[in-house]
Amino acid sequence: MSIPELSILIIVLAFLCEYIDSSLGMGYGTTLTPVLLIMGYSPLQVVPCILLSELISGLSAAFFHHKMKNANFKAGTKDFKVAVVLASTSIFGTTIAIFVALTLPSLFVKLYIGILVFTMGALILLTRKKNFPFSWKKISGLGLVAAFNKGISGGGYGPIVTSGQLLAGMNSKAAVGITSLAEGLTCFVGVGGYLLFTNHTVDWSLAPSLVIGAFLSVPLAVFTVRMVKEKQLRLIIGVMTLCLGLLTLGKVIL
Repeated sequence: MSIPELSILIIVLAFLCEYIDSSLGMGYGTTLTPVLLIMGYSPLQVVPCILLSELISGLSAAFFHHKMKNANFKAGTKDFKVAVVLASTSIFGTTIAIFVALTLPSLFVKLYIGILVFTMGALILLTRKKNFPFSWKKISGLGLVAAFNKGISGGGYGPIVTSGQLLAGMNSKAAVGITSLAEGLTCFVGVGGYLLFTNHTVDWSLAPSLVIGAFLSVPLAVFTVRMVKEKQLRLIIGVMTLCLGLLTLGKVIL
């Protein structure tokens, strides 16, 4: 495959994965990272590029979610505060994960994330008719765990934060928008961490295609969230989380 053909393929893959991510709050890194690894890229090539592309697409998605009233990110609102708490706790989780990623066997990382994501999906489906009281403690814990997942593998952030917000008392549309904003800010920390604490840099033969594809999908994905009903979106998020967990575990076992 020629370089232009490879670039177009990666743009299309990034577009599709980011469409899922910006409309359901999950799926970009969790899906795209293993695909890129299968294509022959190394983990330390893939992860910084995934983080950079999600930095741009996440902040863009947050802007559009706010404009289309899926979430309200005006200063002082509940949605804005939740996003700030998630992003703030993410600084610690991402920093720790960067160092662990350089030492921990990838098999253990994938197994851990697969079990965690599967469990969150199962909990959402089992409790989808139940309304949970809002909890700042749950939100803070989500930020730490999800950012650790993101920094260590490039994926596993969205499924935990989006599904976790539902279990912490947020509505599904706001949860998707908040995840986009928090994930964008978390990826900023992740990219900076890789550049500062490791000898690896962003692979500029890969990053532009990921950024372009992801960015182009954002408006369509946000519009999709606007049109889907709240209960339907909650069910879809639960199913998607469960499937991503099974997919991750399947790759480890098989």
